[in-house]
Amino acid sequence: MFQLAGEYDCKIDAKGRLKLPSGLLKQLGDMSLSFTINRGFENHLMLYPDSEWLKKTKEVDQKFNIYKTEERKALRYFYRGATKVVADGSERILIPKSLATFAGLKKEVVLFAYQKQIEIWAKDRYEAMISNEPEDFAELADKFSGDDED
Repeated sequence: MFQLAGEYDCKIDAKGRLKLPSGLLKQLGDMSLSFTINRGFENHLMLYPDSEWLKKTKEVDQKFNIYKTEERKALRYFYRGATKVVADGSERILIPKSLATFAGLKKEVVLFAYQKQIEIWAKDRYEAMISNEPEDFAELADKFSGDDED
């Protein structure tokens, strides 16, 4: 089982390809470099290794009912833009233009890896997002820690 972690400054070349950083490749180990890339929730992209994408889609498909309008809309949004990408021999993935436009990706991007997924952010959007750090992170952590002893 793998667990990803780290922030990586990367560049997208003129053809829209992103070279996966060596630190991330080491964490992926001998896994296939086959992924699904999709829209994230905050104008960024999500990159899922194949095994994780299958788990995510199974989870989403079980939670949402296509016969209920709001749930069907949520499903459409979740799947909209989902594209299979496979790294080439130089460990680069091609980011679809429509997804790059959605996320505002230009040349400089940040990969933010956690759990079993990777967020792809335009560098300026990532810096703006992390600059909104809560004043008291410890208090926020307490709120979501699952400890109900209050």
